Amino acid sequence: MPIPTVAPEAVAKAKDQLNAHLLEIIRWHFSPETGCPFWLEWAGKNWDPRKEIRSVDDLLKFPHFQDEFLRDMQPEVWVPAAFKGKPYNIFETGGTTGMPKQRIGWNDYKVDYSEFSDKISDAHFPRGGAWLMMGPTGPRRLRLAIEHLANVRGSSCYFIDLDPRWVKKILADKKFDQAKAYMVHVVDQAVTILKHRKVTGLFTTPKLLEALAEKVNLWDAGIRGVFCGGTSMKPQEVRFIVEELLENRIGFYPTYGNTLMGLAASVPLAAEDQFSVTYYAPQPRAILRVVTPTQTEETIAYGAFGRVELTTLTQEFFMPRFLERDEAIRRAPRPPYAWDGVGDVRPFGAMEKNIVEGVY
Repeated sequence: MPIPTVAPEAVAKAKDQLNAHLLEIIRWHFSPETGCPFWLEWAGKNWDPRKEIRSVDDLLKFPHFQDEFLRDMQPEVWVPAAFKGKPYNIFETGGTTGMPKQRIGWNDYKVDYSEFSDKISDAHFPRGGAWLMMGPTGPRRLRLAIEHLANVRGSSCYFIDLDPRWVKKILADKKFDQAKAYMVHVVDQAVTILKHRKVTGLFTTPKLLEALAEKVNLWDAGIRGVFCGGTSMKPQEVRFIVEELLENRIGFYPTYGNTLMGLAASVPLAAEDQFSVTYYAPQPRAILRVVTPTQTEETIAYGAFGRVELTTLTQEFFMPRFLERDEAIRRAPRPPYAWDGVGDVRPFGAMEKNIVEGVY
């Protein structure tokens, strides 16, 4: 069967909705009554987006958003005037060493994950059934987000923590025995929870999922749905997860997300996908483009690999044209999404150099 397509009028309608949302967000972040110090100062030194931005195509007028803005500046510069005086969460990106990127927030993670709840099946994540998260907690947004998702579905969540920065550090130092011992430590804790508590839903990364499945039969342990994060999953790895680890009877929901974007859901795998996963951004709150690496104003052709560019558009956070450390295949719109998707996401430059991915 051919992969389903989206009618042109649906694509046009989605773009109109995105343009309307974009103009609202631009007005918000660049108006003194509501905007944050960083963007108001930027507009004063450069140009006023309220006058220049008319559609999503005009986002190309912005330069690429830089990592250093979130590493070097104090969090207060990102507080919109309309949020002044409201305590904020401080979320860090995981998996790096040195000063991390930090994003502040209030309710965005709740909105993102409440929306995602509508995309998962009650059969796989029964309402009221407990969850288990094996993943980075600490300063990461993911911990609160997963717990909120469970709560939205009437569930509570157990947590097994891990530190991806430590794993990356010891792998970079070629201390593979320490990395293996740390993974065993994390998995043993999860096995204990599954043995003594009734858990139906699991969030983890592909590598941890495989390690856990070596210790326990996930179906017999009570797991009915797996929500999987971690950006790099080759089709053969997805096939192994679906057919071998989950035995074609546990629901599998791969996602592509991070602290800066939120959560891009995948379309349900069909036979014609041949286990190649495609993700769709949570438009209009975020936009993913796949661009030509050497000419980033150009969108790459469908079916080709390019670098992933993210624009985030919420009242809490505006971030135009951030070049992710990922590359992906540009995929066409597919029901129920009337905008481009990203497929087979992997670290940028993965074919040219070795990438240390740790537990992801």
